[in-house]
Amino acid sequence: MTGTGCGHPGPEDHPRGWGGPPSTARALRFLGPREVGIREVDVSTPVEGEATVRTLWSGISTGSELLAYRGSIHPATALDDSIGSLGGTFTYPFGYGYSCVGVVERSRCDVEEGTTVFAFHPHQERFTVPAGEMVRLPGSLEPRNGVMFPMVETALQIALDAGDVKSETVVVTGMGVVGILTALLLSRSGAAVIGSEPASWRRQAALQAGVEAVHPSQLAARCSEATSGAGVPLVVEATGRPEVLDDCLALCAHEGTVLVASWYGTQPVRVDLGGRFHRRRLTLRSTQVSTIPASLSHRWTVARRRNSALRLAEELPLGLLATTEVPFEQAASAYSMLDSHAEGVMHVTLRYH
Repeated sequence: MTGTGCGHPGPEDHPRGWGGPPSTARALRFLGPREVGIREVDVSTPVEGEATVRTLWSGISTGSELLAYRGSIHPATALDDSIGSLGGTFTYPFGYGYSCVGVVERSRCDVEEGTTVFAFHPHQERFTVPAGEMVRLPGSLEPRNGVMFPMVETALQIALDAGDVKSETVVVTGMGVVGILTALLLSRSGAAVIGSEPASWRRQAALQAGVEAVHPSQLAARCSEATSGAGVPLVVEATGRPEVLDDCLALCAHEGTVLVASWYGTQPVRVDLGGRFHRRRLTLRSTQVSTIPASLSHRWTVARRRNSALRLAEELPLGLLATTEVPFEQAASAYSMLDSHAEGVMHVTLRYH
């Protein structure tokens, strides 16, 4: 669905090219539950320390962004306090997204014009951002795959929050992009990872990427077999489905941890915190990429994590997970595919050229 706000010209009113006049650009806006549209917005001239970027690709998150599309986030919630371009709240209409790859058109910072960069910015064909919200992409990284950089960084933070998993059997529920990437990083850390996923095509995608994944109905038996009935010390919950959480606790060994990577938004979460949780001394803990946890702050900074994630983006099988491209003008169909769990659609990128 496309359209324009009252009193503002639409993109079809600007015959000078896809970018429109230099001071405006087309941007995606969330208008209501499961309703998106394209609006004309102003693009500021860069001041010292900023650059204007022409977008080539932008990626859609199947976590927070899909919740926003469905209207499953409380309207008063801040979009993201850690990203300058995401000011405001989830009150309609709003712009969202944080995964753009483009070319620097005009620079007043240390990022040269013509440089291909990743930027934490909502879906928009041209925008101006501070240098600190851009990441130079190496020439060896396919720009289309560069939009998955935040997912790599998220998976890295999950792996860091998981702690020492060497020689341990761990479970990752949900073989979406973040789930698969997390499983691969935990494997690199020495863990024996068992993935869980109800969709057969996603299990196959995980296997192609190098992750063993079973149907949820087989997970308990597989964990018991791998641990001689003791249970696993760690379960990473990455399905986005709150009903999975209670089953994760049942898989844990004594003093085991369920690390929740999912954001459930306004979805109700029912978890049995009775005998099993209490007597086994289990831990239910969240992991989140917006900040560095205090326990790691003496060794890790956001800059270090981003540099590490950038190197990992060159090594991990992002091309395998980058399944679907949709023209920016047809963004509504992209969200609909993700919302309906269309078979074969793992990650969707909006194309601007």
